[in-house]
Amino acid sequence: MHAATQYRIGPVVLAAGVSRWNGYTFLLSAFLSIGLMTFITAGQTYILNAHLGVSEAVQGTITGDLVLLTEVITLLLFIPAGVLIDRISRRGVFAFGFLMLGATYLVYPLAPSVEWLFAFRVIYALGVVAVAGALSTVLVDYPIERSRGKLVAMVGVLSGLGVVVMNQGFGSLPDLLTLRGFGAVEAGMLTHFGVAGMCVVGALAVRFGLQAGVPVHHEARPTVRTLFLSGFAQARNPRVLLAYAAAFVARGDQSINAAFLILWGTLAGRAAGMDNAEAVMNGTLIFVIAQIAALLWAPVMGPILDRMDRVTGLAICMVLAAVGNLALMLLDDPYGDYRLVFFILQGIGQISVFLAAQSLIGQEAPQSQRGSVLGAFNISGAVGILIITAVGGRLFDAVDPRAPFVVVGSINVLLFFASLYVRLRAAPRPLTATAVAGG
Repeated sequence: MHAATQYRIGPVVLAAGVSRWNGYTFLLSAFLSIGLMTFITAGQTYILNAHLGVSEAVQGTITGDLVLLTEVITLLLFIPAGVLIDRISRRGVFAFGFLMLGATYLVYPLAPSVEWLFAFRVIYALGVVAVAGALSTVLVDYPIERSRGKLVAMVGVLSGLGVVVMNQGFGSLPDLLTLRGFGAVEAGMLTHFGVAGMCVVGALAVRFGLQAGVPVHHEARPTVRTLFLSGFAQARNPRVLLAYAAAFVARGDQSINAAFLILWGTLAGRAAGMDNAEAVMNGTLIFVIAQIAALLWAPVMGPILDRMDRVTGLAICMVLAAVGNLALMLLDDPYGDYRLVFFILQGIGQISVFLAAQSLIGQEAPQSQRGSVLGAFNISGAVGILIITAVGGRLFDAVDPRAPFVVVGSINVLLFFASLYVRLRAAPRPLTATAVAGG
């Protein structure tokens, strides 16, 4: 009898049939998801240096290639995952993803060589595709349309907080453990096992706290073939195509921040005489500074996006991201003067593009095909990570640690002009009664 009740979580009005328990569970999953996915880089940097003793001259390339492998797999699986999310269960796919992330952290510190890290990345990729796909789909399902920007902002805040807590908390753990007498390898293993435990917590939370099944709509469900193809077909809408392009650079920006800020800081720390655990802790802190800036900026940017055309908002966010990335050309040393300013600009630009892309695709994705359209959206992000990290890792080693950020900043500039073009040429999708009621 409560099917038509619409609950609230703070300023967010939930769609009919979504309970507060469902909403709060989703917010918990947002807190855990991105933090657990991004810790792989901090942990991996520690393993490369403390466990495997890999030469610093090739760590950028190895880091980029590990990300590349992950994204090749996710690229192949995002559309099938979107179909499973649409046809079977949001929470089932979500829980599976958390368990795969946990399995990765159990085996990663046991790798006897770099080649084994590549093998274990396959497990990690399965976790990423499931968690990212389910998170994006539920983010669109749960709010009504006029509250979507606010929920996106809340998710951005919680994701940023999760990244800070997971990366700084667990990133500092090897240094604390070694100070207490544990060996370097043993400290790395205990840290990764702790992260695996948090993944199990996430799996249990989404399995028992999210809605069962998929949202029920009155219209006939499309066939599996239609769901599979619809993500690509919707790109005929210039605004959807622009959202896909925004996902390309937003995910690429997130990836290079996690991968190369930590690696840059770690290698600079080792060059300054720090041991492996201390260098990784300080390198992770650089990344965390950017994420704290993102965390504080998200609740500012989300309401702004709700008050303007989403494409206009995307154009503004591209400018912010371009400034954050290209400004690093002025920073020679990640531990130098005024570094906080540069990393704060990085965080603001990164979260702005993420929020704008999510808001735009959330508005434009047809309700009955959300999983597949968001699958295509995530594929665009996967391609962005694949290309940017593969190129960026080699530029990191061969040219300069700042080179990957210059690449992303240049793409930000191009998409700023693309946003202006779409804003002038393509009107937003009209909101139907169903879209407004169902979010």
